[in-house]
Amino acid sequence: MTILLTNARLIDPEALTVTEGSALIEGGLIAALGDMTAPKGATIIDCGGKCLAPGIVDWGVKVGEPGERHKESFRSAGLSAAAGGVTTIVARPDTNPAIDTPETLEFVTRRAAESPVRIHHMAALTKGRQGREMTEIGFLLDTGAVAFSDGDHVVEDTKVLSRALTYARSLGALVIGHPQDPGLSRGAAATNGKFASLRGIPAVNPMAERMGIDRDLALIEMTGVRYHFDQITTARALPALQRAKANGRDVTAGISIHHLALNEFDIGDYRTFFKLTPPLRSEDDRVALVAAVASGLIDVVGSMHTPQDEESKRLPFEEAASGAVGLETLLPAAMRLYHSGDLTLPQIFRALALNPANRLGLPQGRLAAGAPADLVLFDPDAPFVLDRFTLKSKSKNTPFDGTRMEGRVLSTWVGGVRVFGE
Repeated sequence: MTILLTNARLIDPEALTVTEGSALIEGGLIAALGDMTAPKGATIIDCGGKCLAPGIVDWGVKVGEPGERHKESFRSAGLSAAAGGVTTIVARPDTNPAIDTPETLEFVTRRAAESPVRIHHMAALTKGRQGREMTEIGFLLDTGAVAFSDGDHVVEDTKVLSRALTYARSLGALVIGHPQDPGLSRGAAATNGKFASLRGIPAVNPMAERMGIDRDLALIEMTGVRYHFDQITTARALPALQRAKANGRDVTAGISIHHLALNEFDIGDYRTFFKLTPPLRSEDDRVALVAAVASGLIDVVGSMHTPQDEESKRLPFEEAASGAVGLETLLPAAMRLYHSGDLTLPQIFRALALNPANRLGLPQGRLAAGAPADLVLFDPDAPFVLDRFTLKSKSKNTPFDGTRMEGRVLSTWVGGVRVFGE
């Protein structure tokens, strides 16, 4: 099917430009961009001057299969992603049981066929994510794993971790780590400071992140592995990351949209929807991290979508489960940074789409001839008040419930097929 999307603002995260023009889709690919007339028989869609960008590649999404399908299924996650402009999900392995064998990976790959968007899977780095014995990285790569991670379970035994990193290096596998000192951060529900003390919430010093990144960078230097930090959330961790990149280490880093849009004061009156891992940081940290995304020091912004049911959230703050859903709120939350003047639209989509696709070796994430026609049409200025019960996710644990937001997804295409919108 041939489709011509006309009268659009084209957001190009590679050239960092915004131009007016059209996009021609043929055979599931972007055939051409710019000013053009419609080929004979093409379906013409007028974008009404709204923004057309590459679909979001959301790295770090938790889906509840296997083990917690009541919280999120591949189908519900896919519907939620399509409504949020996410065309590719990179799913985490912290399921029950963990995705640590080729058989489990094959199972979730088959189940993912229910989703209207593309889904790739990470596999666990150690068996059961217990940090004792590495998984069969080679077999899991052959089965389709795009990266290896134990999620927020930090491998404490450095000998086990160094062996896993060395083996991953020999196979060219990408490893994702969670930079936290596990001893300091264990049991913490907030960031150390006056606010946490006044609220009586168990807290962790931001130095725990710095200690975690320093240890991992030493192992990266020793093994030469390809490595990605899932979330850098404190300003004091940035100099170490910058030095590693300047020294030629194959290192990238990400952050969740919640740590860019919210700070520690949003916990307010013990609102458990704001309990995250790592915990929300200070306003100074938030500002520093936004600047790091603008400069490119932080490469990837994702939702870190973590569905939790009502029973696990309706508990005292320190006992409640961590995490928030974010597939549908990722884009409007990112628009906060656009409207504040901190980031341009191309910078935002560089972090949301281009960089994660490039790091994982995927062809998506770009607005260029020959690229897959995975696209999102959105209005960055459309205001709305978020009602969590309208979310397509099975779980409704969003910190943005009742919040006035701007930025509404109008249509989403995957491979040239519209999966959301009219």
